[in-house]
Amino acid sequence: MLSTDQFKEQSFSIAKKLVSWASFALLSLALFTLYFFTIPSSHFTAEELLLNSSIISATPTINSSSSSSSSSSSSSPPPREEERTNVQTTCDYSNGTWVPDKMGPLYNGTSCGTISDSQNCMIHGRPDLGYLDWRWKPHQCNIPRFEPQTFLQILRNKHLAFVGDTMSRNQVESLICMLATVSTPRLLYSYSDNDKYIRQKFRRWYFPSHNVSISAYWSPFLVHAIGKTDSVNYNRVYLDSLDERWASYLDQMDIIFLSPGHWFLQPAVYFDGNSTLGCHMCTGQNYAEVGFYDVFGKILKITLNTIVESRGGSTNGIGVIMTTFSPQHFEGERDEFGACPKTRPFEEGEKKVEGMDAELRRIEVEEMEAVKENAKKFGKRIRLEVLDVTKLSLLRGDGHPGPHLFASPFANNGTEERVQNDCVNWCLPGPVDTWNEILLHLMKRWDLG
Repeated sequence: MLSTDQFKEQSFSIAKKLVSWASFALLSLALFTLYFFTIPSSHFTAEELLLNSSIISATPTINSSSSSSSSSSSSSPPPREEERTNVQTTCDYSNGTWVPDKMGPLYNGTSCGTISDSQNCMIHGRPDLGYLDWRWKPHQCNIPRFEPQTFLQILRNKHLAFVGDTMSRNQVESLICMLATVSTPRLLYSYSDNDKYIRQKFRRWYFPSHNVSISAYWSPFLVHAIGKTDSVNYNRVYLDSLDERWASYLDQMDIIFLSPGHWFLQPAVYFDGNSTLGCHMCTGQNYAEVGFYDVFGKILKITLNTIVESRGGSTNGIGVIMTTFSPQHFEGERDEFGACPKTRPFEEGEKKVEGMDAELRRIEVEEMEAVKENAKKFGKRIRLEVLDVTKLSLLRGDGHPGPHLFASPFANNGTEERVQNDCVNWCLPGPVDTWNEILLHLMKRWDLG
């Protein structure tokens, strides 16, 4: 039998233990609640990346209605005030300077088998590789390095189509090489017709890891055109219909990337239905000289409005991005040694966007802005954007293959005085990789769910 004092002492001990256990339980519950309901997870879905990332767009910026999310998960928490501010932040990517960078590209001339032979400057023996050691630095922000996994996650279950000339081919090959560093694509098909002037193949890659398809359609005029032949030394361009080689797949595309421009500098005769509009550089032909600026604008208008009208009413809609004109850098004849001799970027202020480069860029921006008005009736189902690369490309005269579009370019003739040069297309890897870094951040603003 316990004495009164012993009983009090034991009761006090039990009460003390109960208080301790209760405190421990409450503390554990608080920590559990804090961990699972307060601290956000570091593993985001594609929708959460779109919602929570600090996202900056290229200039010109898309409409605010286009950047808001229309299909974010209802279970996702609303963004904090600072997050909403970040999403609305814009940065002018088109103005900046190239700064030294030693980290190098994600891929090289041997690690990626997608690069067209004529753009594989490393394999063809270009002696200087300094053109790889630069990054584009906008004045007001930084461009994060390309994140292949993020790109594929945003594009999951989608089809991205590149349509245009060799600039389009440059960009899609750069993109495939960067994505292949994290996920191996399958080349589904590769096709080329018998027209010797249709030099690039129609290709489609498939990334099984994310059910992503990326296609490349060679269509330098966007509309129906017949290339030069041995007997006809000009292109025949028909403004009344889009090129069916890509337009027939329009209903299968989720994002279209348009990249026209350089082929409009070539001799051409332009037709609209049964009417002949005139020609550009068609010496000896009985056609009125009309130049190509107006025709370029009309074709962009026709192309953009056709895409908007044909897909605006669909459930999924479509996104359209247009790359602005990428300047060439010839400082001599095409077959003259040293036609594009630069080995480092131009400093800001050394070169200005002017003349033909400025005019073509202006037309692209204005036509995109005009079609946005037409697209408003479809709401968020149509997303339209310009990827403004004209200035940042103008400053990269060092980024072209030059004579190294062929392997051992001086071996056959034994002289450096006359050799074919390419001062239009870009080495891969090279400056064009930056275009895809900007593309990723444009896509982050879009709700692709």
